[in-house]
Amino acid sequence: MTSKTTNKFSPEVRARAVRMVTEHEAEHPSRWAAVSSIASKIGCSAHTLHEWVKKAEVDSGKRAGLPSDAAEKMKALERENRELRQANEILRKASAYFAPGGARPPTEAIISFIDEHRAVLGVEPICRLLPIAPSTYYEVVAKRTDVDRLSARARRDMAMKVEIRRVFNENFQVYGVRKVWRQLQREGYDIARCTVARLMRVMGLQGVIRGKPVKTTMSDKSAPCPLDRVNRQFFAPAPNMLWLSDFTYAATWQGFVYVAFVIDAFARRIVGWRASRTAHAGFVLDAHIDLGTTAKCEFLSSTL
Repeated sequence: MTSKTTNKFSPEVRARAVRMVTEHEAEHPSRWAAVSSIASKIGCSAHTLHEWVKKAEVDSGKRAGLPSDAAEKMKALERENRELRQANEILRKASAYFAPGGARPPTEAIISFIDEHRAVLGVEPICRLLPIAPSTYYEVVAKRTDVDRLSARARRDMAMKVEIRRVFNENFQVYGVRKVWRQLQREGYDIARCTVARLMRVMGLQGVIRGKPVKTTMSDKSAPCPLDRVNRQFFAPAPNMLWLSDFTYAATWQGFVYVAFVIDAFARRIVGWRASRTAHAGFVLDAHIDLGTTAKCEFLSSTL
């Protein structure tokens, strides 16, 4: 209540009221009597004027206490400290939430993060630290309840998601993109295959794949990782200066065949390769000394 009353009066009025109390205090039996008399003339309460007098005495050094400017600085520092603690908390949670992402997380992921932490951290503080405007978030929230605010594409996507899920469930959740798309075409829906693929990916729907899945990489977390010796620069100014090696697999009627190959970074041609029925380190190394290529890898053999 005191703060509201104080804000009605300018600093000049308050200073003049304090000066009147100081000058006419001796004419009254007590300070409170002087304060009450002058307060009625100014139009404020006696308690408010008494607080002004005490604050003026603290600022002038006549009374012990924290001066007004120091108190304001203290409040500003406390406010800044609270904001920094809140910013650190937001960044700590955001770094854990977006750890697998790249330089800028997708907008959908940022929206999900705000949904999860808005009750504790607030929307505006999060938006100040993350690359998103508060208006963008509120627009997304409004679209969740008001379908008319959605774009034509978004409304069509919502309708097609229902049909895609229906076809997927009616066929025992085994149909992939191609079969779902063809079924929708038979039912008269004019939709592109890439749209079906995009919506199924968004909904997390995936058809059953025949055969056993192949896992070509079984990493050892405890083993040291090799260094990047070329700094992601996969080119060379001349032949036989940089070779790149990799391996992949191909399905055949007899099973999977693994193929390792060596590419010259300058010519962009395969200079050595080896095929094997099993994925082991030996056949990858054998690709460097393979004699079955067009170049016969004589240089590779002599060098290695």
